[in-house]
Amino acid sequence: MPGPHPGLTPDSTDRNGAAAAANALGCADCPVRDSAVCAVLSAEERLALSGIGRTVSLQSGQTLFDAGEDALACATLIEGSLKLSRLDEDGTERLFAIVHPSGFLGRLFSAETDVTATALTPARLCVFPRAAFEQVLADRPHLMRQILSRTMQALEESRALVELIGRRSVKDRLCGFIALSLHGQCAAPADEEPVLDLPLDRRDLAALLGTTIETLSRQFGALEDEGTIRREGNRRIRITDPAMLGL
Repeated sequence: MPGPHPGLTPDSTDRNGAAAAANALGCADCPVRDSAVCAVLSAEERLALSGIGRTVSLQSGQTLFDAGEDALACATLIEGSLKLSRLDEDGTERLFAIVHPSGFLGRLFSAETDVTATALTPARLCVFPRAAFEQVLADRPHLMRQILSRTMQALEESRALVELIGRRSVKDRLCGFIALSLHGQCAAPADEEPVLDLPLDRRDLAALLGTTIETLSRQFGALEDEGTIRREGNRRIRITDPAMLGL
């Protein structure tokens, strides 16, 4: 059975018992207010939108919504990262998108979603009830155009991820994944050494790239030995030679 949607009640819990705190929106202090879909709204329109939404906090591994669940809400990611995945006919999880801050989640004008959204790290999101949000869209076509534009961008990113997985060597797949993640996280200005917090742990990243954890670790070591990256913790890496990644 799908777990209850964490964005609709302040004291809701997921099926693992993890609390999902929900609070009123604070748009004035939002770190993605200038890059999220709501950036096209005026101050008055943003205030009206904030009246129907809530801020939801998720812990790593907690789901925002499940495949097959009634799509009760749309959401914008404020902090952290999420993965969008679905199970294939063999019960294997297939990851097809990683959502970074300012990313838009949800399926508008549809009775249910066909994907599961799971927090990869502690995350905060703005969550909006479906009916109220769709009414806002009906009154503000410029917001709808922005969402359609963001949806097309997300489709392109998913296509790039699929093409990445099809690359021949594990090294090429890993370099491509690092480059895509940097683009999504906007990790640093072009004149600095970018620092990246990898959104996936080694197990999930190895599964995505079609290799083993051991092979993946060797590839990270090889990139470090050749001076392309420098590891600064379990997930954080510094790109010391962006040209080697094609950046």
